[in-house]
Formats: sequence, C-alpha cells, structure tokens
Amino acid sequence: MEEIGVLLELKGENPFKSRAYYNAARTIEVMGESELERLVEDDELKNVKGIGSAINEKLIEYVSTGSLAYYEELRNSIPEGLLEMLKVPGLGPRKVQALHEMLEISSLAELEYACRENRLTNLKGFGEKTQSNILEGIEFLRHYQGRHFYVEAKVLADQLVEKIRNFPDLDQVSPAGSIRRCMEIVKDIDIVASGSEPEKIIKSFTALSEVADVIASGETKASVSLESGINVDLRVVKKEEFPYALHHFTGSREHNTALRHRAKNMGIKINEYGLFKTDSGEKIACRDESDIFEALGLSYIPPELRENLGEIEAAEENSLPTLVEESDVKGIFHVHTTYSDGINSLEEVVRHCDESGYQYVGISDHSQSASYAGGLKEDDLKKQKEEIEKLQEEYPGIRIFAGIESDIRSDGTLDYPDHVLEKLDFVIASVHSGLRMEQGKMMERLKRAISHPAITMLGHPTNRLLLGRDSSHVDLEELFQAAAEYGVILELNASPARLDLDWRYLKKAKDMGLKVSINPDAHQLESFSDTNFGVAIARKGWLEKKDIFNALERQDVESYLKNRHS
Repeated sequence: MEEIGVLLELKGENPFKSRAYYNAARTIEVMGESELERLVEDDELKNVKGIGSAINEKLIEYVSTGSLAYYEELRNSIPEGLLEMLKVPGLGPRKVQALHEMLEISSLAELEYACRENRLTNLKGFGEKTQSNILEGIEFLRHYQGRHFYVEAKVLADQLVEKIRNFPDLDQVSPAGSIRRCMEIVKDIDIVASGSEPEKIIKSFTALSEVADVIASGETKASVSLESGINVDLRVVKKEEFPYALHHFTGSREHNTALRHRAKNMGIKINEYGLFKTDSGEKIACRDESDIFEALGLSYIPPELRENLGEIEAAEENSLPTLVEESDVKGIFHVHTTYSDGINSLEEVVRHCDESGYQYVGISDHSQSASYAGGLKEDDLKKQKEEIEKLQEEYPGIRIFAGIESDIRSDGTLDYPDHVLEKLDFVIASVHSGLRMEQGKMMERLKRAISHPAITMLGHPTNRLLLGRDSSHVDLEELFQAAAEYGVILELNASPARLDLDWRYLKKAKDMGLKVSINPDAHQLESFSDTNFGVAIARKGWLEKKDIFNALERQDVESYLKNRHS
C-alpha cells in the first residue's frame, strides 16, 4: 500500500489518491498481520476506517493470493530508475516526478549528470542548495554500490601510491589491475609494492587515515575498505619479483592466459613469481616488464592494451601503435559557459585555457532546443560571438573558436537555420532527447544530421551514461561509414560519466580513417582535466597522436575548420 502511494505520486496522479493508500498502509501497520487476515476472512475489512471499497478489494486479492495485479501493472509502468532515485536522501516522489517530467531524467546516473551540468539550479522547486544535497546523497549511495567510475578510483589509487611511496624500506610501488589498464568501471583498487620488510609496509598501509576497515591483513597482503567505499588490495613482494607480480596483477585474465600459452610453447613457465625454463626450472632474470615481453619475443605492450584483443600478435610483429600522450593534446573543444549551463564566464574559460598552455579552445554552449540547460537563442549566439571577437584581441596567444552544441532533433534536423550555423567556426551535433528510439529510426536521424554540411563533430555518439544508462540503439559500423563519407569527426566525450565512444570501438574508427576529438564536455574549470581521462580511454582504443583532431597544431585546426566551411 505504501509503495502504491509512491508509484501513484511518481505518475503524477491526484494526490488524494496517493494519500488514501498511505493512510491504508498506516492503518494496516497498526492492526498487524493476523488481524488483517481475520478481517479479510470475515469480510469486515471494508468497515475499517481509512479502507475504501477499491482498496478493500485489492487487499483481499493480496491477502488471498499473495500478489496484486494492480501493483504489478503500476510498477511495470514506472521506469526502474525513478525508484532508484527515491533512495537519494531528501528526494521524494514529487521531486522525482518533477525531474522526470521537466528534464526527462529516468535514472540515478542521469540525475547525477544533470546536477553536474547545473540543470537544477534554476528549476522551479529546486535550486543550487537542493542540487548540492542531491549530489551528496548520490555519493552516499555509491559508497555501497561496489562499482566505481575509473576517474574516481584512479584519483584514490594515485593518492594511496604517493603515500605508500614514502614508507620506509619500500623499493617500488604501482597501481595494478583494472585501474592500470584504464577500465572505465572498476570494482576495487589493486596495488603492488616491493620492499625488504613486507610486514612493516602492510602495517603502515592498514594504518592510513583513508582506511575505514581492515578486511584481512597478512605478511604480504592486505585488503581494506576505504572511507570512500572502495576496497583496496595491496600485495608486497620481494624486489626481484616486482616486475612479474606487477605484470600478473595488472592482467587482464584473458591477456595473461594467452601469454601463458605462448610461453608454454616456448618452453617457459610464467607466473607472478617469475619466468622459468620448463626443462631446468632456471629463472629468467627480468629487470622490468619490458624484459618479460622481450623474453617472450614481444615488444613492450602498454597496460591499456592488455585485453587479448590482438596486442600479442601486434607485439610479435613489432606493429603496436605509438599511443597518444596527454602532452599531445594542443587544444580543447566542447566547453560550456554561463551563456548556457556552465559555471564559469566566457572570459574565465579563455583565461584558464590560455594559462594552461592550450593553443585553442572551442566554445560550444547548448543550442536553443535545450531549454532545460539555458540553450542559446539566435540573439544570444550573436552576442556570444561578439564577445569572443573582443576576447580574441585581448588573448592573442590562444585561438578562440565560436561554436555550438546543437541538438539533433528527432527527424535529424538541427535547431538553427543554416544561415546561423554557417557563421560559426564549428558545430558539435548531439542527441539529448528520444534516446531510446528504435535503431532504424535512430540511424536515419543520425545520418541525416551527419550529412549536414555545417556539422564538424558528432557529440557523445552512443549517449551512454556509465552505471546508469545503456547506449542508444546505434549501428556503429553504419555510423562510422556515414561519418567517413561526410568527413565528420567523432567525439570521445571525456566526461567521467560518459567516456563515449567506448574504447572497444575506437580501433574500428581508427582503421576506417576517422578522426577523434577528445573533448571534456566541461561545465566548470575543474572539468578541463577530464581530458586526461579521455586520453587514457583513447590509448586503450589503440589511438595515436595522428588519430586525434585536437592534437593538431593551431594553424592546422584553423585551416581544417576554414576549409570545412568553404
């Protein structure tokens, strides 16, 4: 009865109807189970105050059969994510229903993303304080989920490694596992260390202030739970065992299995303790991981590529890519300002990028269809372009490109007339509504947008939100072919909640000759650093500097954008 009341509120039903179920729930709670069964059996429940005829019938059905068709139908009509959102402290059915109705939010991940894009600050009934409280509530829930964004786990892992590095008697220390392989979602943090007195290192580790609970602690291994909610395993080995342990515990399991098979065929046994000749048991000395791969007839395989997806074969042929580096990124695209839903002014963004050493920055606030994000009307866009021209004179060291993140409407059209789009330096086209559209219609929509001559980039191509929303129904091969045909750049959206395109498809895009732009989708200055996490995902997808659009020098980008519009 209580949950039916909640579900009715989520559907926006008459509040009196919800209240009737809440009242019935309280009445039943007081009377107890045996009394309820007796009243049903004697057909006296209808005489109890607060139990109307409709609720009486439903209670009889439930008590008699153990199920209630009305409840099941009602629950199936509500997106599961709305019920998940109710777990956020202080977020009741009415607010959840309002968020669903006004912003089309249907999951906890979408809610978090909307908060980080400041979409609740000007929403009736919410505001900046409520938005902040919701974010705190989501972080509280994630504490108990057991799955974490790579970005969050990586920051914690780096902090722990820095502290461990200062322990006495320590030789080496490194993150391992899925963190080191840059997996977008991780379950825990693995760290490998070496030192002359493992027990002392373990003891110092379990005493760190970040540790909330020691799950297990032995002579060479400790498992702890951090205050943030993520578990950490620390393994301490002998100095000479460190390269083997680091490789083994970095994984992946599939990579290690394939490598063991290769080693066996070469008469070598490989494990976390070393490389050994099978016939004699003699240990093959390796100073680092490079020596391990060399002993197996392979060039060094970067951790990001160790997924048994062709990296061993490529290493055998010495044809592994020279992966893109953070320092290769020369400029930033996909940046939001206070003109739409960003926190920082246009000048603050430009100054930050200039001081960070970037050669160029592409401003792309939301377009007019995105009313929820303060999307720019034509006059706003004109005003912003004029301000950009003034700032360009004040900041000659950095090129400021005037652009827009244009919504792709359901029919594949953009939400400005061509004469407006033609005046911009670049256009990022993105889908923000109708995300669950059937694949055939979605592909028609995307291909029509891609064919528009004003489009420069396709934003967050699959529209996924990690830990909250699956990708839209997109045929990526068909999408890549269309992008290749019309010369459209694919975005690798570096927002920690997106990391879209998925690294698993980047190699295919690369093989088709497509350019990828690593964009932070920044709504505040702190988010510019997310670009580095995008680089990690690009590396995992086998991308090189030559594959990255914003690794081009300023003059090359200027020339590209100018020619694109000519």
